[in-house]
Amino acid sequence: MKFKDYYASLGVERSASAEEIKKSYRKLARQYHPDVAKEAGAEEKFKEISEAYQTLSDPEKRQAYDDLGRHRPGDEFHPSPEWETRFSRGGGSQQEVDLADLFERMGFGGGGFSGGGFGGARGQGADFPIRGQDVEVATELSLEQAARGTEVSFSLNVPALRPDGRVETQTRSGRIRVPRGVVEGERLRVPGKGGDGIAGGAPGDLYLEVRLSPHPRFKAVGHDLYLELPIAPWEAALGAAITVPSLDGPVAVSLKPGMRSGQKLRLAGKGLPHRREGAGDLYGVIQIVLPETIGEREQALYRELAEASSFSPRHHLEGPPTDG
Repeated sequence: MKFKDYYASLGVERSASAEEIKKSYRKLARQYHPDVAKEAGAEEKFKEISEAYQTLSDPEKRQAYDDLGRHRPGDEFHPSPEWETRFSRGGGSQQEVDLADLFERMGFGGGGFSGGGFGGARGQGADFPIRGQDVEVATELSLEQAARGTEVSFSLNVPALRPDGRVETQTRSGRIRVPRGVVEGERLRVPGKGGDGIAGGAPGDLYLEVRLSPHPRFKAVGHDLYLELPIAPWEAALGAAITVPSLDGPVAVSLKPGMRSGQKLRLAGKGLPHRREGAGDLYGVIQIVLPETIGEREQALYRELAEASSFSPRHHLEGPPTDG
């Protein structure tokens, strides 16, 4: 028969305690259980770790296994006569049996490890609850919905248990209340709305990922909002009383004289609200713009201004460049 390294299957040392063996088995069983694992070969891996645990979790079986000695996985070997004399409790040839079958035939019971399909695997490893699978769905909100809160519909496919214990994919739909103040990329957890648990395990959770749709005026960065705020040259030079749009409606503000393009005008608390209290800020990014057409009177005033002013916006570019 071929040797199987049960310790390697469970990822533990031969000196591992019973608690360490149990802990490793539970971790691997959850990872490779056919009802939840998606990777290829998960069912065979689950059978392998179940077989290893059946032997190493029982002190008498583990002692018998350890007494077989050390071999490389897959090596052909036969138990020594002393081993058979010590542990044999039943007859039958061991020439064509599997290592797991050997323990069954030698009187240790266990029911075998070769059950086929998901049902067989479930019977070998459903002695502890396995939590259901978490699922995730994305939803797109407007800035107004994010600011005030809303309800969204969802529809998703989740793994669910049929009455016969097998797994199938079911489509579930419903509505979720989204609280005010959510931001781009935020994940909202809805407990118990994911996949069904196994063997009495708790259901998984539903995670709703928030995405904000582009807005014609505002750009959201976290809870802050940014707005390109165009002003006229004379408003920039002299200052002015203007109104600035916000999610709550127009806000009256006063521009100080001497505003520059790129300068930020901060409106505290006019961004997206926080979940509990307070809100982010709204930043108006100043953009000085000229009229698309300029009349004769305006041209004359600009010429008069040019003659009267000594301002040079390119003085730092005059003269030879200097290092550093």
